[in-house]
Amino acid sequence: MRELTTLSDDQVCSLPIDRLGQVVLAHFAETNEWNSRNFIIAAKSRGSSIQAQRCLAGAVNWLVARGLLAWGKPGQSASESIFITRLGQDALESGLQRVNAGERLQDDLHPLLAKVRSQFLLGEYELAAFAAMREVEIRVRDFAGADPSLVGVKLMRQAFRPDGGLLSDSSLDPGEQVGVMELFAGAIGVFKNPPSHRQVDYTDPIEASEVVFLADLLMRLLDSVESRLTAHVRGDNP
Repeated sequence: MRELTTLSDDQVCSLPIDRLGQVVLAHFAETNEWNSRNFIIAAKSRGSSIQAQRCLAGAVNWLVARGLLAWGKPGQSASESIFITRLGQDALESGLQRVNAGERLQDDLHPLLAKVRSQFLLGEYELAAFAAMREVEIRVRDFAGADPSLVGVKLMRQAFRPDGGLLSDSSLDPGEQVGVMELFAGAIGVFKNPPSHRQVDYTDPIEASEVVFLADLLMRLLDSVESRLTAHVRGDNP
């Protein structure tokens, strides 16, 4: 990543906002800049065009909107004072992948996965992915009334088996019933079982977030299962 002062005006304005934001963030860290107004004045003094200055100001505001920079540096009274946040420090050390992955999980995760989000934001990717799938397993066991000794893939195949599984939807085509069973079994087999037996290292936080999203999908499918089971108990279903 090139230093900000080596970029031409055309390069500044042609960089995607996230790339320019990273360059600006690194510049703030390297120069200990704390005043956004002085930052733009310095760009002007280097001969930057009005358009380039606007692009740089936009990058500062993008960083603020993402929580990587924040207004009101402690100890400074100037309204233009700004500082690098803890999240910004993470981005400097690890890049934007962790930030982007964390932002994705800010959206409406299933309520039963709320605590997983906290683990993920702390950087505990393996634990978050494992915990998300474990919550799915726990819920399936509860719905199926299965013995605690029945775990993992065996539990999923037992609960969702087309020929009488308590959680299988008889209104679906047999092929779809098998598909649902294999979806749950495959997800648990790939993403829940391995961490139970060995260390799984998610070097890519985006990949770990996808595992959490898969657990979120399974939880929402289980919401439908719960509604169906409740209706059956009430006698709404044959």
